[in-house]
Amino acid sequence: MIDTPYIFDYEKVPVNYNVKKENDYLVYTFETVYKDPLYKENETQVVHLFQPEGNVKGDIIFLHGIGPNNIPYLEWYARYFKKCGYRTSVVILPYHLERRPDNIVDGDPFYSPEPQDCVILFHNAVKDVRRTIDLLETFKDYCEDNLFLMGVSFGGIIGTMVLALEKRIKKGILMITGANWRWINFYSPYTEKVRTGYATQKNSFGCDSQEYCKKFRSDAKNFVKNNFNSIDDIFKKSPITCYHYDPLSYAKFVKQPVLFVQAIFDKIMPKDAVKDLEYLLPNKVVKKILAGHKSSILYRSLIGRWVVNFIEKESIEKAFQEEEKKSSQVVSSSK
Repeated sequence: MIDTPYIFDYEKVPVNYNVKKENDYLVYTFETVYKDPLYKENETQVVHLFQPEGNVKGDIIFLHGIGPNNIPYLEWYARYFKKCGYRTSVVILPYHLERRPDNIVDGDPFYSPEPQDCVILFHNAVKDVRRTIDLLETFKDYCEDNLFLMGVSFGGIIGTMVLALEKRIKKGILMITGANWRWINFYSPYTEKVRTGYATQKNSFGCDSQEYCKKFRSDAKNFVKNNFNSIDDIFKKSPITCYHYDPLSYAKFVKQPVLFVQAIFDKIMPKDAVKDLEYLLPNKVVKKILAGHKSSILYRSLIGRWVVNFIEKESIEKAFQEEEKKSSQVVSSSK
């Protein structure tokens, strides 16, 4: 039996970081809280931090998609949020940029067909995000009431897990993402490597095809809904280990408000994966764009405004209520 604290918890020790200026952001580097099972290069965390020039209104943790070349263009969002007064920390996820050896493609280890390996790799990514929050907590202008997370594509997969496990985050934005490994692994064009691994090697559970997968995941959405009543249940009641790192398993435990941005013509994230995640998120606002997975970048200005409005909505309403209360008190005292 897997003990859950061993998977996603860690000893909270001081963050001993180095920082340097690069382009228009700061690069923070510090040691991971785990020993990587594959590559030592990944044992150094990297965060690109975009600092506003004026007062910091809040912090946004940004999680990018998987693979090469997507980080630079997605950092447009970090620059936009920076202009809006939000310090934005782009967490460079495991096996990307300088966190990988030269002989592999960015993010490639995450495409393993072996659930036992993926449990470790995915939860190490979760630890990286949590550790980034530890870093932010050392800043004098950090406010615990104004911490938010935005995850795009694969970043949304990791982000869903983090939101369920990390209550320091007050709101989440999940964009062009989904859940349920049956749909993602067998229907996304990006997971051909996983399907090839199943067919040629099987895995430790004997999985070699979608037909085999159905033995354990024929109706994963409702299995999770009806059987998982706590995070511990994910590890105690799962019929197979792939539930341990499936965002589907964690979605119902995301209690924070979530803005869920979907691309109607997305071919990368299967529609059933999107539907299943939406179904289990308990507190979401859904926005849809007329775009595909990659072409969603054409809507970045609109999405940026949605995000800022979403995270500021409650604070604006509270400020308005406080002003109304003050006005009422002034009127009462003048009578």
